[in-house]
Amino acid sequence: MPRAPAPPPSMLRETFVHIPGVGYRTEERLWRKGIRTWDDFSMASKPRRVPARVLRRIGDEIVRSDEALRRGRHRYFVRNLPPRDHWRAWPEFANAIAYLDIETTGLSIGRDAVTVVGVFDGTRRRSFIQGDNLEDLPAAMERVKLLVTFNGSRFDVPFLRKAFPRMALDQIHLDLVHPLRRLGFVGGLKAIESQVGILRSEETTGLGGFDAVRLWHAFDAGDDDALDLLLEYNMEDVVNLEPLAKLAYEGLRSLCLYGGFVTADRLPQRSKPPGEGSSEKPQLRGYVGRARSIPCARQAKITPSKRVRGGS
Repeated sequence: MPRAPAPPPSMLRETFVHIPGVGYRTEERLWRKGIRTWDDFSMASKPRRVPARVLRRIGDEIVRSDEALRRGRHRYFVRNLPPRDHWRAWPEFANAIAYLDIETTGLSIGRDAVTVVGVFDGTRRRSFIQGDNLEDLPAAMERVKLLVTFNGSRFDVPFLRKAFPRMALDQIHLDLVHPLRRLGFVGGLKAIESQVGILRSEETTGLGGFDAVRLWHAFDAGDDDALDLLLEYNMEDVVNLEPLAKLAYEGLRSLCLYGGFVTADRLPQRSKPPGEGSSEKPQLRGYVGRARSIPCARQAKITPSKRVRGGS
C-alpha cells in the first residue's frame, strides 16, 4: 500500500524575514536556491548574492528560532517577525489561540465602553459581559499566545488596553484585515463573509456593529432577549474568524511560495448556518477575491482599497 504523502512544512519554518538583515528578496533567493526550510539551510548551497556575514547570522538565528518554536516562546516571534507576517505563525500556535471580537457602546475609545467580548479557542466558546463576568477576561487571556481578530489592531486591542491596562496583550496578533486585503478581499467582516459564502443564522443575518450598540442599550433598559441576540451575533463574529484565518494562511502561503492562490472550496464545508452550540465550521461557497499572483517581496507594495471601521 503506498505511503500517504507527508504534510507540507509549516510556513513559519519556511520563514527567514524575521532574521536581522534578511528581507523579502533575500528570503526569495534562499527559496529559489532550494533552501525552503530552516532544516535545509545547513545542507543546501548558498546564494552567491547573499553576503557571508548575513549567511552566518541566518545560521545562528535559525538555531534560536528552532528552540523558541519548540519551547512555544511566542514573544520571540512577536519581537522578530514583522507584524504583516504574523499570519505565518497561525498553525504552530493553534493550541494557544484566541479568536476574539468585542462589542462596545460606540466607536470612541475615549468615551465608549466595552460591553461584550467573545472568545473562541477552536473548541470552547466564551462570552464576557459587562456587569457580569467581564472582569474574568484577563485571566482567560493569560495563556493565549496567538490572537486572531478582524481589524483588532485599530479597534479591539485599543479598547481592551484602555479597559484593562494591566492585561497582557503581547500575543502574536493575526489581524485578518491585512492578509485578506492582500488576497483581494475588500469591505468589512460581513462583506467578506458574504464573498466567501459564510452563512449566518436567520436571527443575526443583516445585523451590524450599530445594531450591537442598539441591542446593548435595549438590554440595559431591561430587555433580556436583546442580550441573547447580541451574544449570538458576537459569537458568530468570533467563530467565523477561524475559516477566514485558514483561507488567509493557505492563500498567502501559496502566493509567497508558488505564485498561486487557494480556493475556498478546499476549506471545510457545511450545508446550513451554524446553530447554537454547533462545532461545525461555516460553509465557504467559493473564492471570489482577486488575489494577485506575486511573491512576498512585492506584496508589501499592495495597499487596501477601502478603510474599515470597527469589526463589521
